[in-house]
Amino acid sequence: MRKLTPPLRPLALAAATLCLSVQAQTTPVGGTLSEVTVAADAVGSFTSSNVQVGAFRDQDPLDVPLTNNVLTREVLDAQGTNTLHGALRNTAGVTHAQIGNSTYDNIAIRGILVENRGNYRLNGSLPIINLIDTPLENKERVEVLKGASSLYYGLVPPSGVVNFVTKRAGSTPVTSLATSVNNHGGVDAHVDIGRRFGEDDSMGLRLNAVAGQQETGIRNYDGDRQLVSAAYDWKVNRRFTLKADVEHYRKDVSEQAAITVPTVGGVAVVPPVPDNKTNLAGSWQRYNAEATNYLLRGDVVLSDDWSLVLETGRAETVRDRRYSSFAFSNLATGDGNLTILFNNGNRFVNNNQRVEVTGRLRTGAVEHELTAGYTQNERWAYSGTTGSSATVAQNYYQPVDIAPIDRVIATTGSISSINDKGVYVFDRMVLSPRWQVMAGLRASDYTSATTTTRYTASKVSPNASVMFKPRADTTLYASYLEGLEETGVVSNVYFNAGEILPPAVNKQYELGLKTRAWNKVLAQAALFQIERPQTTEVSSGGTPATSRIVGGLTRYRGLELSASGEISPRFAMVGSALLMDPEIVQVGTSNAAELGKTPENTPRQTLSLFGEYRLQDVSGLSFNAGAYHVGERPVNNRNQAYVPSYTTYSLGARYRTRWDGHKVTLQANIDNLTDKDYWLAAGGTLLSTGAPRTLRVAAKFDL
Repeated sequence: MRKLTPPLRPLALAAATLCLSVQAQTTPVGGTLSEVTVAADAVGSFTSSNVQVGAFRDQDPLDVPLTNNVLTREVLDAQGTNTLHGALRNTAGVTHAQIGNSTYDNIAIRGILVENRGNYRLNGSLPIINLIDTPLENKERVEVLKGASSLYYGLVPPSGVVNFVTKRAGSTPVTSLATSVNNHGGVDAHVDIGRRFGEDDSMGLRLNAVAGQQETGIRNYDGDRQLVSAAYDWKVNRRFTLKADVEHYRKDVSEQAAITVPTVGGVAVVPPVPDNKTNLAGSWQRYNAEATNYLLRGDVVLSDDWSLVLETGRAETVRDRRYSSFAFSNLATGDGNLTILFNNGNRFVNNNQRVEVTGRLRTGAVEHELTAGYTQNERWAYSGTTGSSATVAQNYYQPVDIAPIDRVIATTGSISSINDKGVYVFDRMVLSPRWQVMAGLRASDYTSATTTTRYTASKVSPNASVMFKPRADTTLYASYLEGLEETGVVSNVYFNAGEILPPAVNKQYELGLKTRAWNKVLAQAALFQIERPQTTEVSSGGTPATSRIVGGLTRYRGLELSASGEISPRFAMVGSALLMDPEIVQVGTSNAAELGKTPENTPRQTLSLFGEYRLQDVSGLSFNAGAYHVGERPVNNRNQAYVPSYTTYSLGARYRTRWDGHKVTLQANIDNLTDKDYWLAAGGTLLSTGAPRTLRVAAKFDL
């Protein structure tokens, strides 16, 4: 793939030169450093007063009758994270699924996969494609809306929607340079520039650029990544505002091999977890991907009470991949085979449009906040060209280097498309200062097609909620939602191979409490139940002997707790916990052994806690620590084996000061403090390990 951003070395050299120039400006001719002024600048918050996701845009979290979490810029900065899982580990129920994190984060929430082409959104709207690490350097925060969200987003699984909110130019000019290095040799540089300009500062532009050399400590792993992005806004007049976002990012790295769950006598077993630096693949087995996202939004003020939103966007991701998985032939000796797949030009495109009207009106004593809109999401995918797979000998306990293999990439791939259109209406009825009732409907028109098959469906999905506010800072709520999700195309191992299965209707019930009664801490508690239809197997009466249909049902019941914010002026925290009772409650005739079992890769409990203490005696200095626990998870729906639970720890420190009038932040963070070996991901008959201990040292200069 053509690299569209500058290579790392010139940019890193420029960053180093700029750092030296800042130091030179503060050094007199005599060689004595000028005085360094220590001052504690205002810091951000670990909590947010609004969300930008779904039908609840610009709402206070207290007014959202669903579980939602916001990871603010301050949390991301304190943890020194720039990955999706690094952010989402702070929310309850988040686990990795199937693959490790060397290429991108494949995430499940509450045991349900977050679909990589529909559940990830940019600025609350555009469905971006999570098949390459989404950079966080140009994001202001990451939001998670848990559960069913089909009213606003169409056919998506009820795991939740992950929303990335981009940085924008504010009233204060921004010019910052940041750089970091880790103990494995990884290095990156980041430039962030924001300005307002034009008459009365009517226009704003925020530019971000990142280049980095990727090293994680994993054997046979190396690579690089880049990002360039721009966020523009223009207040044309008092009635019309225009916003535009564009971002392009790429990543070219070695892909760590996945491990196929071995079986003994037809029963799945979990092998000993290998050293966290193990990679059974060769460094030449690359994952080379790039993504480009465009989003254009216009806000029109129609009157004092009514407004119109027009949005259009496009997301495109292209990748070349040399994916491999290891399968045991002898569990005792570790002998087995590494199967390598060769794929070029795998391409995914999402085109998204939205028209939405919002406003207020009153009927008698009831005030209505109405939202009505139309959305269309066209998704197109090309599987790419492939070469014949390769199989080479490998040993699990004593890996050998895999010599490079060439393949003729000639076999043409296939094209599939999805057109998901919908009309929706949502009414928030304010009955009194204490009582609100919300109700919504979405009428969906769905078409899915491959080169040989086509499926269409229409469905109306309702949702309803009641909220009671015993006091201004506390909300009690009850909600019911129905959602739609795709169920896919039947694979070749079944009698009805190639059939596009109909969308499934999932149902969600939730009772919750949200409060800010204690300082600035937002605390949430929710009881939920999700009923999710599943594909299952039934006898076909032919060859092959089974067919795949939508006929199973999994029920997820749980209690979710979370809290985030400033407990005191010196201490901030973000924490979450999930206690869940997931169960497969309905199966087909060929899946009887799954009845009553826990869905694969679904933990019954997850816990996370991160806190930062800002010292009073040393202005600008803070220390932080975190703990992240994931309970044991079954490797398949029959629960034949479980990957053990694990807990990882993080530790960090930040020092904010001023150097010759410029803000400077020096920082160090350690992840996986104890260098634990653990299974990070399970599911889909695959296992993947977590990353080794990593120390990252960073510096940021605000010029």
